[in-house]
Amino acid sequence: MSSPSYSLKKILLNLSIIILISILLGFMFLKIYLPMYTNHGETVSVPNLEGYTFDESIEILETNGLNYEVSPDSAFSTDEAPLAVIKQIPPPEEQVKNGRKIYLTLNARNAPLIKMPNLVNLQLKNAQEILANIGLVRGELVYVPDIAINAVLEQKYRGVEVEEGFEVPKGAKIDLVVGDGLGNQILNVPDFVGMDEEDAEFLILGSGLRIGQKYYEQNDTIPEGFVFRQNPKDKAQVKTGELVDLWISKNSDQ
Repeated sequence: MSSPSYSLKKILLNLSIIILISILLGFMFLKIYLPMYTNHGETVSVPNLEGYTFDESIEILETNGLNYEVSPDSAFSTDEAPLAVIKQIPPPEEQVKNGRKIYLTLNARNAPLIKMPNLVNLQLKNAQEILANIGLVRGELVYVPDIAINAVLEQKYRGVEVEEGFEVPKGAKIDLVVGDGLGNQILNVPDFVGMDEEDAEFLILGSGLRIGQKYYEQNDTIPEGFVFRQNPKDKAQVKTGELVDLWISKNSDQ
Protein backbone atom coordinates (compact mmCIF):
# COMPACT_ATOMS: atom_id res chain seq x y z
CA MET A 1 0.00 0.00 0.00
CA SER A 2 1.42 3.38 -1.02
CA SER A 3 2.22 6.00 1.54
CA PRO A 4 0.25 9.27 1.80
CA SER A 5 3.31 11.30 0.74
CA TYR A 6 3.64 9.27 -2.49
CA SER A 7 -0.01 9.82 -3.37
CA LEU A 8 0.33 13.55 -2.79
CA LYS A 9 3.38 13.73 -5.05
CA LYS A 10 1.51 11.84 -7.77
CA ILE A 11 -1.46 14.21 -7.55
CA LEU A 12 0.79 17.26 -7.72
CA LEU A 13 2.62 15.81 -10.72
CA ASN A 14 -0.64 15.18 -12.56
CA LEU A 15 -1.86 18.66 -11.76
CA SER A 16 1.39 20.13 -13.04
CA ILE A 17 1.08 18.18 -16.27
CA ILE A 18 -2.54 19.31 -16.71
CA ILE A 19 -1.58 22.94 -16.07
CA LEU A 20 1.30 22.76 -18.57
CA ILE A 21 -0.93 21.19 -21.20
CA SER A 22 -3.59 23.87 -20.60
CA ILE A 23 -1.00 26.63 -20.93
CA LEU A 24 0.35 25.06 -24.12
CA LEU A 25 -3.12 24.67 -25.62
CA GLY A 26 -4.02 28.25 -24.67
CA PHE A 27 -0.82 29.54 -26.25
CA MET A 28 -1.47 27.59 -29.46
CA PHE A 29 -5.08 28.85 -29.58
CA LEU A 30 -4.12 32.49 -29.11
CA LYS A 31 -0.97 32.57 -31.22
CA ILE A 32 -1.67 30.07 -33.98
CA TYR A 33 -5.33 29.10 -34.42
CA LEU A 34 -6.97 32.44 -33.65
CA PRO A 35 -4.71 34.53 -35.94
CA MET A 36 -5.27 32.02 -38.76
CA TYR A 37 -9.03 32.08 -38.24
CA THR A 38 -9.35 35.88 -38.10
CA ASN A 39 -6.53 36.70 -40.58
CA HIS A 40 -4.96 38.70 -37.78
CA GLY A 41 -2.14 40.91 -39.08
CA GLU A 42 -3.27 40.56 -42.71
CA THR A 43 -4.49 44.11 -43.27
CA VAL A 44 -4.69 46.31 -46.35
CA SER A 45 -4.20 50.06 -46.57
CA VAL A 46 -7.27 51.63 -48.20
CA PRO A 47 -6.21 53.36 -51.44
CA ASN A 48 -7.19 56.94 -52.19
CA LEU A 49 -9.88 56.68 -54.89
CA GLU A 50 -11.09 60.26 -54.96
CA GLY A 51 -10.91 61.69 -58.47
CA TYR A 52 -10.66 58.29 -60.17
CA THR A 53 -13.40 57.11 -62.50
CA PHE A 54 -15.68 54.33 -61.39
CA ASP A 55 -13.98 51.74 -63.64
CA GLU A 56 -10.52 52.82 -62.45
CA SER A 57 -11.63 52.56 -58.82
CA ILE A 58 -12.93 49.01 -59.27
CA GLU A 59 -9.64 47.95 -60.80
CA ILE A 60 -7.65 49.49 -57.94
CA LEU A 61 -9.85 47.85 -55.30
CA GLU A 62 -9.66 44.42 -56.93
CA THR A 63 -5.87 44.71 -57.15
CA ASN A 64 -5.76 45.39 -53.40
CA GLY A 65 -8.15 42.55 -52.55
CA LEU A 66 -11.01 44.83 -51.53
CA ASN A 67 -14.71 44.88 -52.42
CA TYR A 68 -16.96 47.87 -53.09
CA GLU A 69 -20.51 49.13 -52.89
CA VAL A 70 -21.85 52.31 -54.52
CA SER A 71 -23.69 54.61 -52.12
CA PRO A 72 -27.26 55.43 -53.23
CA ASP A 73 -26.68 59.05 -52.23
CA SER A 74 -25.39 61.06 -55.17
CA ALA A 75 -23.45 64.31 -55.13
CA PHE A 76 -22.16 66.73 -57.73
CA SER A 77 -18.91 68.59 -58.19
CA THR A 78 -17.93 70.70 -61.17
CA ASP A 79 -14.29 69.89 -60.47
CA GLU A 80 -14.67 66.15 -61.14
CA ALA A 81 -15.67 64.11 -64.18
CA PRO A 82 -19.07 62.41 -64.29
CA LEU A 83 -19.13 59.16 -62.25
CA ALA A 84 -15.80 59.96 -60.61
CA VAL A 85 -15.37 59.05 -56.93
CA ILE A 86 -15.86 62.12 -54.73
CA LYS A 87 -16.15 60.37 -51.35
CA GLN A 88 -15.21 57.01 -49.86
CA ILE A 89 -15.73 55.15 -46.58
CA PRO A 90 -13.37 54.07 -44.96
CA PRO A 91 -11.05 57.00 -45.75
CA PRO A 92 -7.71 56.59 -47.55
CA GLU A 93 -4.80 54.88 -45.72
CA GLU A 94 -7.00 53.29 -43.08
CA GLN A 95 -5.94 49.70 -42.31
CA VAL A 96 -8.71 47.19 -43.03
CA LYS A 97 -8.95 43.41 -43.45
CA ASN A 98 -8.57 41.80 -46.81
CA GLY A 99 -11.94 41.66 -48.60
CA ARG A 100 -13.37 44.66 -46.73
CA LYS A 101 -16.17 46.52 -48.55
CA ILE A 102 -15.40 50.13 -49.50
CA TYR A 103 -18.42 52.43 -49.92
CA LEU A 104 -18.15 54.84 -52.85
CA THR A 105 -20.04 58.06 -53.56
CA LEU A 106 -19.93 58.96 -57.25
CA ASN A 107 -20.20 62.30 -58.96
CA ALA A 108 -23.56 62.66 -60.69
CA ARG A 109 -23.55 62.15 -64.46
CA ASN A 110 -25.60 65.33 -65.01
CA ALA A 111 -25.58 68.51 -62.96
CA PRO A 112 -28.81 69.12 -61.02
CA LEU A 113 -30.85 72.10 -62.20
CA ILE A 114 -31.16 75.21 -60.05
CA LYS A 115 -33.77 77.94 -60.46
CA MET A 116 -32.15 81.26 -61.20
CA PRO A 117 -32.76 83.87 -58.47
CA ASN A 118 -33.49 87.51 -59.25
CA LEU A 119 -30.24 89.43 -58.80
CA VAL A 120 -31.27 92.59 -60.66
CA ASN A 121 -31.06 95.75 -58.52
CA LEU A 122 -29.08 93.94 -55.83
CA GLN A 123 -25.65 95.12 -54.80
CA LEU A 124 -22.83 93.13 -56.38
CA LYS A 125 -21.61 91.76 -53.03
CA ASN A 126 -25.05 90.41 -52.13
CA ALA A 127 -25.56 88.94 -55.59
CA GLN A 128 -22.24 87.08 -55.40
CA GLU A 129 -23.13 85.64 -51.99
CA ILE A 130 -26.49 84.39 -53.29
CA LEU A 131 -24.84 82.71 -56.28
CA ALA A 132 -22.26 80.99 -54.08
CA ASN A 133 -24.86 79.80 -51.56
CA ILE A 134 -27.02 78.05 -54.20
CA GLY A 135 -24.12 76.44 -56.09
CA LEU A 136 -23.66 78.88 -58.98
CA VAL A 137 -20.48 80.70 -60.00
CA ARG A 138 -20.09 84.36 -60.80
CA GLY A 139 -18.74 84.55 -64.31
CA GLU A 140 -17.74 87.63 -66.27
CA LEU A 141 -18.27 90.98 -64.55
CA VAL A 142 -19.14 93.78 -67.00
CA TYR A 143 -19.29 97.39 -65.80
CA VAL A 144 -21.48 99.75 -67.81
CA PRO A 145 -22.26 103.43 -67.30
CA ASP A 146 -25.20 103.70 -64.93
CA ILE A 147 -26.05 105.90 -62.00
CA ALA A 148 -26.47 102.86 -59.70
CA ILE A 149 -22.91 102.05 -58.75
CA ASN A 150 -22.21 98.33 -58.19
CA ALA A 151 -25.87 97.48 -58.72
CA VAL A 152 -26.69 94.46 -60.88
CA LEU A 153 -28.45 95.56 -64.07
CA GLU A 154 -28.57 92.24 -65.94
CA GLN A 155 -27.90 88.57 -65.23
CA LYS A 156 -26.77 86.38 -68.12
CA TYR A 157 -26.10 82.70 -68.75
CA ARG A 158 -24.00 81.86 -71.81
CA GLY A 159 -24.43 85.37 -73.11
CA VAL A 160 -28.23 85.37 -72.87
CA GLU A 161 -30.16 87.37 -70.28
CA VAL A 162 -32.09 85.05 -67.96
CA GLU A 163 -35.00 85.83 -65.70
CA GLU A 164 -35.89 84.64 -62.22
CA GLY A 165 -36.98 80.99 -62.21
CA PHE A 166 -35.02 80.01 -65.32
CA GLU A 167 -33.32 76.65 -64.66
CA VAL A 168 -29.54 76.47 -65.03
CA PRO A 169 -27.15 73.60 -64.15
CA LYS A 170 -25.48 73.65 -60.77
CA GLY A 171 -22.01 75.12 -61.10
CA ALA A 172 -22.99 77.28 -64.07
CA LYS A 173 -21.25 80.63 -64.55
CA ILE A 174 -23.57 83.62 -64.36
CA ASP A 175 -22.31 86.82 -65.95
CA LEU A 176 -23.35 90.07 -64.28
CA VAL A 177 -23.76 93.51 -65.85
CA VAL A 178 -23.11 96.10 -63.16
CA GLY A 179 -23.45 99.88 -63.03
CA ASP A 180 -20.31 101.98 -62.60
CA GLY A 181 -22.03 105.07 -61.14
CA LEU A 182 -21.53 107.28 -64.22
CA GLY A 183 -25.06 107.14 -65.60
CA ASN A 184 -25.74 110.89 -65.44
CA GLN A 185 -23.56 111.77 -68.42
CA ILE A 186 -25.31 112.77 -71.63
CA LEU A 187 -23.89 111.87 -75.04
CA ASN A 188 -24.84 111.85 -78.69
CA VAL A 189 -25.54 108.45 -80.24
CA PRO A 190 -23.05 107.64 -83.02
CA ASP A 191 -24.19 106.50 -86.46
CA PHE A 192 -23.86 102.70 -86.70
CA VAL A 193 -25.66 102.27 -90.04
CA GLY A 194 -23.38 100.85 -92.71
CA MET A 195 -20.98 99.28 -90.19
CA ASP A 196 -20.52 95.54 -89.88
CA GLU A 197 -21.96 93.89 -86.79
CA GLU A 198 -18.68 93.44 -84.94
CA ASP A 199 -17.48 97.02 -85.49
CA ALA A 200 -20.87 98.40 -84.47
CA GLU A 201 -20.82 96.45 -81.21
CA PHE A 202 -17.29 97.62 -80.50
CA LEU A 203 -18.25 101.25 -81.06
CA ILE A 204 -21.41 100.93 -78.93
CA LEU A 205 -19.44 99.68 -75.94
CA GLY A 206 -16.64 102.18 -76.53
CA SER A 207 -19.14 105.02 -76.54
CA GLY A 208 -20.47 104.17 -73.09
CA LEU A 209 -23.65 102.58 -74.43
CA ARG A 210 -24.96 99.03 -74.18
CA ILE A 211 -25.94 96.53 -76.84
CA GLY A 212 -29.68 95.95 -76.87
CA GLN A 213 -31.69 93.67 -79.15
CA LYS A 214 -30.31 92.54 -82.49
CA TYR A 215 -32.73 91.81 -85.34
CA TYR A 216 -31.60 89.92 -88.42
CA GLU A 217 -33.71 90.81 -91.44
CA GLN A 218 -33.38 90.59 -95.21
CA ASN A 219 -32.20 93.78 -96.91
CA ASP A 220 -31.50 94.04 -100.62
CA THR A 221 -29.31 97.13 -100.46
CA ILE A 222 -27.07 96.36 -97.45
CA PRO A 223 -24.51 93.51 -97.53
CA GLU A 224 -25.04 90.60 -95.18
CA GLY A 225 -23.81 91.21 -91.64
CA PHE A 226 -24.02 95.03 -91.86
CA VAL A 227 -26.25 97.35 -89.84
CA PHE A 228 -29.06 99.04 -91.80
CA ARG A 229 -31.08 100.50 -88.91
CA GLN A 230 -30.58 101.50 -85.28
CA ASN A 231 -32.58 102.71 -82.31
CA PRO A 232 -32.00 105.31 -80.90
CA LYS A 233 -31.07 107.08 -84.12
CA ASP A 234 -27.73 108.76 -84.59
CA LYS A 235 -27.18 112.12 -82.89
CA ALA A 236 -29.97 111.42 -80.41
CA GLN A 237 -29.03 112.56 -76.90
CA VAL A 238 -29.11 109.76 -74.32
CA LYS A 239 -27.59 108.93 -70.97
CA THR A 240 -24.55 106.72 -70.79
CA GLY A 241 -25.53 103.08 -70.48
CA GLU A 242 -28.51 103.43 -72.83
CA LEU A 243 -29.42 100.32 -74.84
CA VAL A 244 -28.94 100.47 -78.61
CA ASP A 245 -30.96 98.08 -80.81
CA LEU A 246 -29.51 97.05 -84.16
CA TRP A 247 -31.10 95.72 -87.37
CA ILE A 248 -28.62 93.58 -89.30
CA SER A 249 -28.90 92.39 -92.89
CA LYS A 250 -29.07 88.68 -93.65
CA ASN A 251 -29.37 86.46 -96.75
CA SER A 252 -32.82 85.67 -98.01
CA ASP A 253 -32.27 81.92 -97.61
CA GLN A 254 -31.52 82.14 -93.87
